Amino acid sequence: MFNHPFASRLWYLAGALVGAAAIPNQAADLALPRSSPEAQGVSSAGIRQYIEAADRQVTTMHSFMLVRHGYVIAEGWWKPEAPGKPHVLHSLSKSFTSTAVGLAIAEGKLSLDDPVLKFFPEEAPEAPSDKLKAMRVRDLLTMSCGHETEAKFTDSTSWAKTFLAHPVQHKPGTLFLYNTPGSYMLSAIVQKAAGQTVLDYLRPRLFEPLGIENPEWGTSPQGVSFGGFGLKLRTEDIAKFGQLYLRKGQWLGRQLVPADWVEKATARQVSNGSDPTKDWDQGYGFQFWRCRHGAFRGDGANGQFCVILPEQDAVVAITADARDMQAELNVVWDKLLPAIQNLPLAANPGEEARLKETLANLAIRTAAAK
Repeated sequence: MFNHPFASRLWYLAGALVGAAAIPNQAADLALPRSSPEAQGVSSAGIRQYIEAADRQVTTMHSFMLVRHGYVIAEGWWKPEAPGKPHVLHSLSKSFTSTAVGLAIAEGKLSLDDPVLKFFPEEAPEAPSDKLKAMRVRDLLTMSCGHETEAKFTDSTSWAKTFLAHPVQHKPGTLFLYNTPGSYMLSAIVQKAAGQTVLDYLRPRLFEPLGIENPEWGTSPQGVSFGGFGLKLRTEDIAKFGQLYLRKGQWLGRQLVPADWVEKATARQVSNGSDPTKDWDQGYGFQFWRCRHGAFRGDGANGQFCVILPEQDAVVAITADARDMQAELNVVWDKLLPAIQNLPLAANPGEEARLKETLANLAIRTAAAK
């Protein structure tokens, strides 16, 4: 599909139009269904032990939601955080920008192998280097655009012009460097190709079908959605996004995001390390990280996570103000993962009640009180 065969593009666009007519407008109608943990094969006691460990060990949890087999089975907010309160996603925003790129590719507006310079004739240097000429959309997606350092944006100069003037010291595609300005450029490319910001482009294609209301996303001085940071959503919105990717782009019977894009975006496209104990060394896709335990994720500074576990058919959404994001993930692997079983468990009203009580009484504590 992503080489833009005409027939595939017609199929995708036709499906989008049919699906759009069938999607209700009320976000309440699109809330994820709820279920008990045991009915979905997860131990209430195990979830509670995870919550208690996270509350002790992570500085500071804000919210948590666990989805299994498409059902929310546990959810909690550390007061004063609340279900309806948007939370800044920081770099978890990048995975949404990636989705916009995938949709624009499916609609034939651009391709993975388009040169970056193609979209910015007015912002390009007078004599671009060969390495800059070789930089492709694909290289921005995989954080391998060839820079040794990130470009520094200011309000006084076009962000795209600043990025394109930054030295490209390595052949694009050969060196992984986490690069938020590159994610901004993806947003700018979608805006150039689609004629609207990534935020507006995603409204009818992603946010509205998922029932995500009032997404907030700031813009550069040039009016381009930040792309690499700044999106604000609720915890359940994060969980819905994860469920969409867990289901390979399907939502309520509609293919919102092409399955081929989901597969590419969440696969290991580049290497970023070799330490088997670190979730930041498991490979990188198209603005998605690979994890241990066969999982993948979008994440953002201070502990914003959308973790998708295909082997467990589960999604974990977390917002936080954490100092150690690896430790935050370790609690998921050490406490939550063992609670997830292959088959439904016997009902356990007592443990379920204890879990609900624990979730209802969460509150942010000062570091001194931990």
